[in-house]
Amino acid sequence: MKPIWVADDDQSIRFVLERALTREQFNVRCFANPRDVLSALETDAPQVLVSDIRMPGGSGLELLNKVKQQHPGLPVIVMTAYSDLDSAVSAFQGGAFEYLPKPFDLPKAVELIRRAVDESLREQVGDDAGAAAPEMLGQAPAMQDVFRAIGRLSQSNVTVLITGESGTGKELVARALHRHSPRGEQGNKGPFIAINTAAIPKDLLESELFGHERGAFTGAQTMRRGRFEQADGGTLFLDEIGDMPFDLQTRLLRVLSDGQFYRVGGHQPLKANVRVIAATHQNLEQRVKDGAFREDLFHRLNVIRLRLPALRERREDIPGLARAFLARSAHDLGVEAKRLSDAAMERLMRFDFPGNVRQLENLCHWLTVMAPAQLIEPKDLPPEVLAEAPARTAAEAVRPAGAVASEPALPSAAQPVSTLAVDAWLIQLASEARRLLEAGVPDVWGHLTRQFEGRLIHVALENTRGRRIEAAQKLGIGRNTITRKIQELGLDE
Repeated sequence: MKPIWVADDDQSIRFVLERALTREQFNVRCFANPRDVLSALETDAPQVLVSDIRMPGGSGLELLNKVKQQHPGLPVIVMTAYSDLDSAVSAFQGGAFEYLPKPFDLPKAVELIRRAVDESLREQVGDDAGAAAPEMLGQAPAMQDVFRAIGRLSQSNVTVLITGESGTGKELVARALHRHSPRGEQGNKGPFIAINTAAIPKDLLESELFGHERGAFTGAQTMRRGRFEQADGGTLFLDEIGDMPFDLQTRLLRVLSDGQFYRVGGHQPLKANVRVIAATHQNLEQRVKDGAFREDLFHRLNVIRLRLPALRERREDIPGLARAFLARSAHDLGVEAKRLSDAAMERLMRFDFPGNVRQLENLCHWLTVMAPAQLIEPKDLPPEVLAEAPARTAAEAVRPAGAVASEPALPSAAQPVSTLAVDAWLIQLASEARRLLEAGVPDVWGHLTRQFEGRLIHVALENTRGRRIEAAQKLGIGRNTITRKIQELGLDE
């Protein structure tokens, strides 16, 4: 495991934390100023960074911002005085894992750092597992065409438009295009930044894309870099581009044309060297005819188009995908991988999978949790697979982004929430609670409650396109409650 880095100009703080962490068998490296941290980051990286906010030679918040540019997944704990809570809020907005108020209780500080280490190791294991598996699977001719296109584009920075139904794997293709391009892991290791333009409320999307200056609007306490700046030297993936508000399409076109943009509230033009890959499940030509999408932006994005086939168009890939998803689910849950009988596999191959590959992945996770034996028989499959596949309705055919559930407990977004699906969700909840309790994590109740509430509100806001009052009504809570919860959980950042 990598060492814990502690950055503080106060020698006593460094000494106390170093001794306490060393007793807990952690390796520790101390720094007296942000400059030394940034210099060390050029050749090394910590498991967790613990940094004071106010130090000579630079602000801890500036350090946080620079560290997150280089290592987005690195947990950073910010230390601050009680009188500096505004800075603590800014730290959270900048991506801090947690803040540690001074003077702090040493055992609680060590426990907080241990929790950050556990989070970092979980992310690392997930990354390693993902790296070990093939990027994409598919023997069907349509998928082989996609693979060949990715190969041909491997030395290009050209703009690509990826089309296909929800759940077909558009982001996987975008990541592969980046990874094998001169900007990706095969090249200069530039960042891959993804944003779902349909999942962010209209009034926040501009700031999310282009950033904002301090004081640009209520709540903008610090300057924030947008996704274009974060993706400098790399790739920006704009998912569900067909849902982008019309006025923002104009700003995006200007960036794609001359590479310049302004932060919200800013007057200084900025430039970013970014390759744009866009994706949509919608018919953009029809959106242009309807006046909902700019024709000039469409032509700017539609330089190279890749269409991903629906899973029902590549049924021969279902066995390989199912085996891979069952193995991944077993690895994630720490159990032995289950197998599909020939009869069960035949049933799967007859199913239309309206949610495509994502639905098959969710179904395999559900089977890993719910199937009673290692060999999965047809009777173990969920009811919608056993029933004859119904024809898709017009409403399902134009299902908006996010309508196919990404939660692993539900094998299909179109089905009602069955007792079995609820049981699977509760089993996963019990497993997570058991893990946290055995690890000695403090305030398990609060931790899981925050995750539960945050996910509920996030999904409701996606469903209502950011309309809070409507989301509150659908959830059965008051408008003041949802506003308070959004602020408490940091969902408006």
